[in-house]
Amino acid sequence: MDNILGDNIKKYRKASSYTQKDLANLLKVKPTTVASWEQGRNKPLMDKVTKLTNIFGVSLTDLVGSDQENEVTDYFSKKPRMVPLLGTIAMGAPITAEQNIEKYIPEYMMDRYADDTLFALRCQGDSMYPLIPNGAIAIIRQQTDVENGEIAAVLINGEATLKKVLHVGKAVVLRPANPEYRDIILDKDHPGTILGKMIKYEMNFD
Repeated sequence: MDNILGDNIKKYRKASSYTQKDLANLLKVKPTTVASWEQGRNKPLMDKVTKLTNIFGVSLTDLVGSDQENEVTDYFSKKPRMVPLLGTIAMGAPITAEQNIEKYIPEYMMDRYADDTLFALRCQGDSMYPLIPNGAIAIIRQQTDVENGEIAAVLINGEATLKKVLHVGKAVVLRPANPEYRDIILDKDHPGTILGKMIKYEMNFD
């Protein structure tokens, strides 16, 4: 699906003379969430889509486009996939073992990952800002390696961290997006385990 919905959110927001912050306040979300919708990185849940049509005074067709109305409605009418949000990770236990799980969160539009193991992590701190804001929920596809430059969840000393992964010789460099933080070097003397690749993040979970 292309970004017709995001483009229309931006168009109607500007036509209504709202800033992203104004719209975020009306929807009770963060401005970064509105930005992610407009840029096509994430999609609003159906309750937010309905609120957007009321705020802008437009129909669902106006907002999502006539060619996509049925597709969008079908997506949101599906039963969501419940993804485990991990809390403290128990050493030696499988990633999605019950002792690691804080709660489950609903995720829509995950058909392409139907056969994959997914889990979620709550992002804490500003080491990945502005790429990923503090408080975001990152959805991770479990895998043991990632391509150079991809963002991964990595387990170090029992704690999961989210960083860009760079392969340098036999070492792995974990690079924060915030230049105020230093790289973390993983090697035989400083081991770490890649838990999986980040496929998206959301700001809508409480």
